[in-house]
Amino acid sequence: MREHEHGRGDRGHHHHEDIPPWVRRIGRHGMDPGGVRFGRARRVRRGDVRWALLAVLQDGPMHGYELIRSLEEKSGGRWRPSPGSVYPTLQLLQDEGLLKGEDQDGKRVYEVTDEGRRQLQEHLDRSGGAAPWDLGSSDGEPYRNLGQALVQVAGAMKQIMTEGNVEHVTKAESILRDARKQLYELLAQE
Repeated sequence: MREHEHGRGDRGHHHHEDIPPWVRRIGRHGMDPGGVRFGRARRVRRGDVRWALLAVLQDGPMHGYELIRSLEEKSGGRWRPSPGSVYPTLQLLQDEGLLKGEDQDGKRVYEVTDEGRRQLQEHLDRSGGAAPWDLGSSDGEPYRNLGQALVQVAGAMKQIMTEGNVEHVTKAESILRDARKQLYELLAQE
């Protein structure tokens, strides 16, 4: 029996396929609407990736994906190095004797060596001790807040798409179009 035959009117009549995949994932993946990242992308010099990897490995051995995720967390989501920059750098650091890699459960796990710790400390002493992901908490907070607001809007949109009737969906579309226009107007003021 279909839901609208249970006295719900025309609510709940939407098929799962009508909802964009990233909206469907919001409930399953908490605050992450399908891999959308928030904040300004930060371009990082190649040398920063090198020192960042060594610094993160001070926390203990990790495989490549864990390293990428850790760097993203340490930067408050503002920096996520690509696998194309991380894996070659890991290989180079291993070739230089600054890391050692070992296969565990089908994954390559890296650990910093004593020489890697020594060179990292020298680099930190020269650079004033700032880590490549250290962007300042006040600098990143507005971007995190905006990202959280967007996730909340997406959650409301998901509810309207799954529980709302045609009138709700039409009004929600109008609200989103107005919001988009206002955001572009905000950028045009600069």
